[in-house]
Amino acid sequence: MVVTADSRERFAARGHLFVVADGMGAHAAGELASRIAAEQIPMYYLRQAGGDPAAALRDAVQQANVDIHQRGQQNPEFYNMGTTASTLAILPTGAVIAHVGDSRVYRLRHNRLEQMTFDHSLVWEMQASGQVKPESQLCQAIPKNVITRSLGPSPSVVVDLEGPFALQKGDRFLLCSDGLTGHVEDAELGPLLAALSPQLATRLLVDLANLRGGTDNITVIAVDILADSDQGGLRRRSGPIPEAVPWPLLASVGICLFASMLLGLSGSIGPMIVALVLGSIAGVVAATQYHRRVNRPLTNLAGASPTRHRTGPYRSFPAKPTAELLTRLDQVIAALKTAAEERQWKIDWKAFDTISDREQPLRDQEQLAEATRVRAQAIVDTMKQLRNQQRTARVED
Repeated sequence: MVVTADSRERFAARGHLFVVADGMGAHAAGELASRIAAEQIPMYYLRQAGGDPAAALRDAVQQANVDIHQRGQQNPEFYNMGTTASTLAILPTGAVIAHVGDSRVYRLRHNRLEQMTFDHSLVWEMQASGQVKPESQLCQAIPKNVITRSLGPSPSVVVDLEGPFALQKGDRFLLCSDGLTGHVEDAELGPLLAALSPQLATRLLVDLANLRGGTDNITVIAVDILADSDQGGLRRRSGPIPEAVPWPLLASVGICLFASMLLGLSGSIGPMIVALVLGSIAGVVAATQYHRRVNRPLTNLAGASPTRHRTGPYRSFPAKPTAELLTRLDQVIAALKTAAEERQWKIDWKAFDTISDREQPLRDQEQLAEATRVRAQAIVDTMKQLRNQQRTARVED
């Protein structure tokens, strides 16, 4: 789901919103849960006119969870249905992510692909707890598709909040379901995302996942950042932040100062000094608390809804196109040709070869990014031929 701001005022208040939801459970139940999340999260987020956007995004995910849970309780066929939800809000002052499940949000920056979300899966939770090491045999044996958190099964859910992250011109974000990451490795995601346009990258990534046996619905959204954000703007205010002020401590400071004044007028110097010292201590503690609250993400200041504020990114990979990536794409083409022969698909390989002929000189000259673009376009065009052929066959049947 993509909801772009339709005015400067809307962008200033809520920015652009992107949502990926991947349903779980019986086929119909999973689809219903993901549809509710994709529709309701933007509605709840945008109808909150003021306040902190991160808190509004968290609350929107929370409310969508309530809606999905209630719908599941109303029909035995939908009982315990659930969905992941990864949301990205691009604001004038930065990016904020609210996340539940194992759909992911990545950021591409300066030839590095960074995973900005924490997978709520059994294997990730066990690694984070220190119970298993990523390279161990036990870790490899843990099923990768066991989800520890999702929207719907329970009346409440903990939402991870990430950010705010300052934006840089040229950043590219990728939101995707596990149907993609289950078949396309991070070592491929980064270089492809770096070399290709958003449109070509998303189309190729879905095609690669399908060619490698992807049977799940695969959702991919790419978002390009065209200008820098206001660095640190989510924390900068023109005056005090009321919710961050430790009012009880400030009241204690006032009482101590007033008492010291009265004691001084009465000539009680010793008690006056004690009152001043106590007031000074309370003032230092109040200032320290206020500083800590202001300099942590504003999302931690809002409400008591179940929230966990993490500190992404969690993993980082090189994203520069390589000869190894081109070799992997060659292997995809070889497998596609074999499948076409075995299943008697009618594909115009001459058109493919015409595009591919442009790629080899680029590879020889080590213009790997351009070679990747040419090879990717050839794969996408060939897959388009195949989809059109299959669509025609279904109509004829």
